Amino acid sequence: MLQIRWHGRGGQGAVTAARIFGLAAALYGGRYAQSFPSFGTERRGAPVTAFTRLDNRPIRDRSQIYNPDYVVVLDATLLESTDVFAGLAAGGMVLINAGREMAAGQVRAGARVYYLDATRLAREVLGAPIVNTAMVAALAGATGLLSLEAVEKAIADVLPEGLAAKNIGVARQAFALAKGLIEKEAVAGAG
Repeated sequence: MLQIRWHGRGGQGAVTAARIFGLAAALYGGRYAQSFPSFGTERRGAPVTAFTRLDNRPIRDRSQIYNPDYVVVLDATLLESTDVFAGLAAGGMVLINAGREMAAGQVRAGARVYYLDATRLAREVLGAPIVNTAMVAALAGATGLLSLEAVEKAIADVLPEGLAAKNIGVARQAFALAKGLIEKEAVAGAG
């Protein structure tokens, strides 16, 4: 079973990101999936965590994810207040929405950490800093867990038509950029 933990702030779409990723896997990726949020009476801007599980068989575990294989951080300021690396599986991957690499003290040894400026992409394409669909596509591109087509179809299923088209546009760019990050790392490692 693969487990993904999403970190964001209220209003940024972390819950919707987890839902879209799970929907893409279940309806268009040939897997069983489960997605759910963890929050109480938080207000807009407060830290929010959401979860997605993927497996090739039915998923019966309904607990929070404490040992994720992948962590997605929609807001890099959370690194200052939240241990997003907590419980990360050995060799796990963290994808952070940031325009630059973070200080070494903020990164956990042994984690594969990638940075994507999803905020810039979202502002350019959507006209707003809503990064959830960009980060969904970036995770798909970086991991190969989902095809771009599956992500696009799930976005179209969840978002209203006008929003879906723009979000598919940002998703395409994020998917390509994330895939490029991984390919560049593979080439560097082989050389």
